[in-house]
Amino acid sequence: MACGRSFIGGFRVTGKIILEEYLTGKQTYAQLASKYNCSIKTIQRKIDKATTHQNKTFPSKVNVLMDTTYFGRKFGVMVFKDSITGVILLKKYVKQETNLLYLEGIEEITRRGITVQSIICDGRRGLFSLFANIPMQYCQFHQVKTIRTYFTKKPKLQASKELWELTLLLSKTDKERFIGSLEAWYSRWETFLNERRIDEEGKNRYVHKRLRSAYRSLKTNLPWLFTWYDFIELDIPNTTNAIDGHFSGLKNKLRNHNGLSQKRKMKLIDEFFKA
Repeated sequence: MACGRSFIGGFRVTGKIILEEYLTGKQTYAQLASKYNCSIKTIQRKIDKATTHQNKTFPSKVNVLMDTTYFGRKFGVMVFKDSITGVILLKKYVKQETNLLYLEGIEEITRRGITVQSIICDGRRGLFSLFANIPMQYCQFHQVKTIRTYFTKKPKLQASKELWELTLLLSKTDKERFIGSLEAWYSRWETFLNERRIDEEGKNRYVHKRLRSAYRSLKTNLPWLFTWYDFIELDIPNTTNAIDGHFSGLKNKLRNHNGLSQKRKMKLIDEFFKA
């Protein structure tokens, strides 16, 4: 045990063990080198040669959470996760998030013999039309976030205050009540919403543009905000929080290892998602 060699329980330490300690144990190259009495380059070499685990067992029916996170302007990872089991179904390294890549991902999942019961996403423009035969849930959290960009958390206009309060009820009410409340709001504020005036350029413009945009966002996305309610037997989540939390966990781990090359960063991402 005092010979200066790296053994654990009679076995020489492997790159797989070091990779796990590096990722989950949050230990740096220097700490691992000190622990196993070797150089930092040896630790790097063992991690580079380590084989990452890839999950090959998938459920037969899934509710797919899909989203993309970035680690730079042109380096992102697109992830497809089952909301029921928590299994990562597929991941793709991407330079840019596109609807075509999401379509290819869903097609790859179905080619494996997996039935996609529903899709939960953050509502990219044009994405819903690609999956007309699959129930689509627009993340209610992202909808609230969109309205907040128009109003902030403390809107000043009374109409904006009421619409903001209604938006915050998205996750706490059912489809019928929300639609009824939105229609009642519009009936009350329709005239105010359609107010126009001549601007400095002589053009006739709407006065309350941000309020109109917020209302239009809710109205446009309404068919997909309560898919979880229309297909309640499928147990569809109403947000993408489960996959957003996964991204946060990954970035927290990578933050402990700043300065990694893209290749080494991909190695850690592979091991983290196991997909």
